[in-house]
Amino acid sequence: MKKPFGIIAYLLPQLRDILFIGVFLYTVLGGPDRFSHDGDLGRHITVGNYILKNGVIPTSNIFSYTRYGEKLVPHEWLADIVFASAHQLMGLSGDVFIAALLGSFTILIVYQELVKRGSFRLMALLIAIWVMAVASVHWLVRPHMFTLLFITLWTYWLERIYKGEDKRTWQFPLLMLIWANTHGAFFAGFVVWGTYMANWVYEFWRGTGTKELGKQLALIGILSFVVTFINPSGWHLWTTTVGYAGNDFMTSHIADHLSPNFHDKGTWSFLFMIVFAVLALGQGHRLSIRETLLLAGWMAMGLHTIRNLPLFAVITAPIYGAMLQSIAEKISFIKNQEEKLKSTETLLRGYVWIAVASLFFGFALWRGAPLDAKGMGNVYLPDTMPVQAVDWLLENKQEGNMFNHFIWGGYILYRMWPSELVFIDGQTDFYGETLLREYLDAMYVRDGWESILDKYQVSWVVARVDDPLSKELGRIEDDAWHVIYQDDTAIIFRRDIGVP
Repeated sequence: MKKPFGIIAYLLPQLRDILFIGVFLYTVLGGPDRFSHDGDLGRHITVGNYILKNGVIPTSNIFSYTRYGEKLVPHEWLADIVFASAHQLMGLSGDVFIAALLGSFTILIVYQELVKRGSFRLMALLIAIWVMAVASVHWLVRPHMFTLLFITLWTYWLERIYKGEDKRTWQFPLLMLIWANTHGAFFAGFVVWGTYMANWVYEFWRGTGTKELGKQLALIGILSFVVTFINPSGWHLWTTTVGYAGNDFMTSHIADHLSPNFHDKGTWSFLFMIVFAVLALGQGHRLSIRETLLLAGWMAMGLHTIRNLPLFAVITAPIYGAMLQSIAEKISFIKNQEEKLKSTETLLRGYVWIAVASLFFGFALWRGAPLDAKGMGNVYLPDTMPVQAVDWLLENKQEGNMFNHFIWGGYILYRMWPSELVFIDGQTDFYGETLLREYLDAMYVRDGWESILDKYQVSWVVARVDDPLSKELGRIEDDAWHVIYQDDTAIIFRRDIGVP
């Protein structure tokens, strides 16, 4: 094929460019749906704004009155700063832009890794889209998007180390230093590292593993573990992360910690991955020890907790790439298309389309263009968040302590802190099992619910119209509780007597 002339070689898009733009567009089209169904983003922006304004990372709680002043482990402070900075520049659109960048580069890296390992480009594109489909169940504007990028880099780097393609040990502790200060799921990196270490131990026992590789893997693990203590809370970072993950009560009451529901079509792409793996292995596809452990281990974790599905998808993508490649090589049409694509893309250069797309979307979002599918722009949706109720509260300030719906805590902080402190918000690892139980007992009107509101001297309640507590307070015949505001989403009750 004739070589493209000059600048044309930099301007013609490759499949990777089209993939990047597609993932970016998918993210921004989701817009408000990607952050309106819980208040976590609002809390991250609030904490990040505090850090930027005061130059101090909060290590004691200043956001809720129920545990005010108690030790706080800010394990996502770097992500908080990123989201707050983006918000100051572009509003909520800036946070969507950050999530889109993280997600698009993650899927791009998946695609390029597949091609690097020998997958045909069309097969790599198919796997990358499949990964995107699996990850879509937890594709939100939240700090876990950093973990999705970091676990992808971490796993693919380890594979190169194991194959002797890369000797750079320093990149692992550097990445882990950033990761441990960005999102609490950094320990997933050690789970993957343990898989590679186990593979080396087995091979060394069989007489095929080299001491040099074992030393390098051990050094990677030791250095990466040591740097996790370089954070505002030191060793408390580990006790919080591991302790929370091991608390069945708390994780069982958080939606994204539950098992996937295969009656939901959004999880079918994961189900298809399970079925495809069984079929491929049944046809004799062979896996290494580490591939077997990664596939089985992360599939099990995905079946246990839906938030692990994106991690499972990016970690095992090269394994599925190899499985699909063994089929593709038997189909002459696909082989011919690969030869054409390879000969064409070999002549193309640069990342112009990726840069231009990023700048275009960034500028459009900065200018306030409503790029989301609903044409609303990036705002909190009033049918999921108490938007109108908080507008009213800002004009009609309430005295005393608030009891709030759990997932609304972060949004209320975003709109009203520091003038108002919440009862609870989405940072369940901080609030702990005891307070979460008290919240649930009060919200679901279980035995002793009134004593809980008295214990915390609650003067007013902001909850969903259909919450059990709302219905119970609405049935009370005396004037202890009365409605002071109501719309289609939220209702606010107040009691002016009987507060201890």
